[in-house]
Amino acid sequence: MQRSVLVVDDERNMRMVMELALTDVGYRVLTAESAEDALPLVNDPDLDVILSDLKMPGMGGDEFIRRSRQLRPDIPVIVVTAYGSIRSAIECIQAGAHNYLTKPFEPEELQFSVESALRYRDLMQENQQWQAVVMSERRGNRLLGEGPAMQELRAKIQQVAPFKTNILITGESGTGKEAVARTLHEQGPRANHPWVAINCSAIPHDLMESELFGYVKGAFTGALQNRLGRLEQANHGTLFLDEIGDLDLELQAKLLRVLQEREFSPVGSDAIRRVDVRIITATNRDLHELVKNNQFREDLLYRLDVYNLHVPPLRERVEDIPLLANAFLLELRAEMGKTVQGISEGALAVMSAYIWPGNVRELRNAIERSLLTCTGDLLRKNDLPEKVFSVQGTPSVQKTEGQSLPDSGLDEWLGEAEKRMILQALEATNGIQVEAAKLLKITERSLWHRLKKYTIQVNRKASE
Repeated sequence: MQRSVLVVDDERNMRMVMELALTDVGYRVLTAESAEDALPLVNDPDLDVILSDLKMPGMGGDEFIRRSRQLRPDIPVIVVTAYGSIRSAIECIQAGAHNYLTKPFEPEELQFSVESALRYRDLMQENQQWQAVVMSERRGNRLLGEGPAMQELRAKIQQVAPFKTNILITGESGTGKEAVARTLHEQGPRANHPWVAINCSAIPHDLMESELFGYVKGAFTGALQNRLGRLEQANHGTLFLDEIGDLDLELQAKLLRVLQEREFSPVGSDAIRRVDVRIITATNRDLHELVKNNQFREDLLYRLDVYNLHVPPLRERVEDIPLLANAFLLELRAEMGKTVQGISEGALAVMSAYIWPGNVRELRNAIERSLLTCTGDLLRKNDLPEKVFSVQGTPSVQKTEGQSLPDSGLDEWLGEAEKRMILQALEATNGIQVEAAKLLKITERSLWHRLKKYTIQVNRKASE
């Protein structure tokens, strides 16, 4: 494809010289004798490089560079000037130029400078494409899981992400509430604006106000200069407040004002500042119970909980454990310099039988711990942490040598033990799955998954 260059110079002879030198090596050349005439040509979709004189009557080269960069920031600009001092070179670069040429110059110098600018532009475009691919992959892989629980969660996220509605995300610790919040931000219209996150339980109460709202110089001892708070840093973007249930009551009142009026005052100032920010909150606590105990403002809860997204615990999405485990393996092996290629079926079976009280975070930690000791091509049962072999409601299976093990092997033994428990629970509840799930301390969805896995038919009375 023929590359295009725009030449802007008020000297006719110089325009002709540059046009000839560039045409000889195959470039398509556009010319203009003034910056005013050149500006409409900047919008040419096929334009690749701009060559501009610095000193011109009317609009100067520095102003032309600034405007062309606003119109087409993707096009590199080369300044051609007779003033080859260090100062003019610095001014050119500060105005946004890619490079500069000093008159007089050889045709080869001009050609080399244009080739360099083209390589730079191609590299920047390629980099942007890769960034887009990486961002797309991150957005697509942030919430892994193909089970019904995760499919339902992703569908809800797609429904509410385009709006600026306040969202409250609930779920146990380690389930991935921040990943849900980040996905809401990335799939919404504010994706290209700031994402700012604060963990309300990690910041002392006496520092939280200045962290959230910022402060002015002299507001307190050590406030030597003005500082923007996280709220203002997130302007036009998203502010994520994790563990919102730990926010001090006094700050809850100030946050309520932000939600109602979209305005706040930094610490030590009476000035009113307005913000346009979407606020997403998360908690693993029962906020309604906190309201009853006068530990959380009811009016704030209603403002935050316009729409609730509940992130299911890992024990309710057992079908996603192999997918998550392998994803963590790929991520961590690169960081740790390991060559482990996969996870054995036996190890996956053990992980699927464990209840994971720490949820997805605990699973990731277990994979990392296992990779430390893994020496083969596969991560196997013996590489897993000891606690993963403890199954709720069944005998603990130790991996120490010299202990009697079932002849059928661990996988089959675990499956038989789980199947027996399910049958016993169904028998005790006369086949009522809701009651059986409660007895087993799992969800109906999780029980349904296991019934399919072990081909157990339920007709009010359990049978194999």
